[in-house]
Amino acid sequence: MGAPLPRGLPVTGPADVRRRLVACGATGGARFAARAATAWGEWPVPLGGSRAVWARAAGDAQRAGAGWAVGRDRVLWSGEGDRLRSLGATLARCGDPDLSALGRWLAAGGGAPAGGAAPGAPAPLKCGPYRLAFGHKTYVVGIVNRAIGSFSDGCQGLPSVARTVDAAWAAWRGGADIVDVGAESSAERDLGGIDPGVEMARLLPVLEALADLPALLSVDTRHGAVAAAALRIAPVLLNDVDALAERALGEVAAVHRAPLVLMDGGSSRDNGADLVDGIAAFLGEALCRAEAAGVAREQVVLDAGFGFGKSVAEDLQATRRLGELRRLGRPLLHAPSRKHAIGRVLGFPESIPERLPGTAAAVSVGIAAGADLVRVHDLPWMARVARATDAFVGRPSWSAITAV
Repeated sequence: MGAPLPRGLPVTGPADVRRRLVACGATGGARFAARAATAWGEWPVPLGGSRAVWARAAGDAQRAGAGWAVGRDRVLWSGEGDRLRSLGATLARCGDPDLSALGRWLAAGGGAPAGGAAPGAPAPLKCGPYRLAFGHKTYVVGIVNRAIGSFSDGCQGLPSVARTVDAAWAAWRGGADIVDVGAESSAERDLGGIDPGVEMARLLPVLEALADLPALLSVDTRHGAVAAAALRIAPVLLNDVDALAERALGEVAAVHRAPLVLMDGGSSRDNGADLVDGIAAFLGEALCRAEAAGVAREQVVLDAGFGFGKSVAEDLQATRRLGELRRLGRPLLHAPSRKHAIGRVLGFPESIPERLPGTAAAVSVGIAAGADLVRVHDLPWMARVARATDAFVGRPSWSAITAV
């Protein structure tokens, strides 16, 4: 992650692919984003492998019409399935054993699905130049707060813009595919929330300062006015913990074709109903509200609301049974990081550092149960947990590579 490229290393391919790879840092002398959401596939370069061989392969990629960039220990590519298969056939005959292995995999169609959803997975989600294809890997959402009284920030005062921007870059360097910026803490929401004008004053300078961040940005907000102001600065994913209690937020998302996360807060559920059935019913209604506001169903992500309106036992059960929400046909976000239930399970309810192992377990179990995205602090550790869990559960981004 974040390794510099040698000067002059080519980034080749059609103009749109070049632009996306440049956006993720794959240019000579710039940072190389090994897990940037703009890249559709990746391949590890063995430490003993010849970088010159991999760099020359960029010419083959250009002739095949595929985007291609080489970092210190990763290759990123992007392109249509038939072009990737054609490139694979060329690379398979190159004579270099490592490059030939990648070529055989691409030629067999192993790399082609990376531009779209895996079989049985929800359709890809689009946001500006970004495209999230589900079923191949778990996307990591890094949490960055500019709020007062945030438990995860030690309940301190409002961080400066510079400190928040530094935290966003640190999240990206730590493996975040998406950086989620929030300006209202849970403590502030519990007291009735902050005024949208105050929220914008905290949030917008951070978004403006992150114009060069090579990752999809997410904005944690409940208000349409805040969402509209954010979208005037950059394409962002909107993360609404109130699941469109304010209809204006859905209307803004529809106008800008912005993706939208809707979360179950748990407060309106019938306690006599099955837990997951109740979550599914609430999220199904939220989906209907989104569609009524003009949001395409394909642009919605669902969050079961770990830590919101649930007991510890319910949080554990909802995590184990997360995959049952697949019935709604949308990608699932799992956000257990540092929550109260983690502290209770470990017996250290007031200590953030002590919650790290519990968060890791919750992230791993959630991915195994069916999460498509995980929202976390503690990067790069949680990004590594997600990557390792993908390998163990057999998600194609890694299982196909290790099968060569």
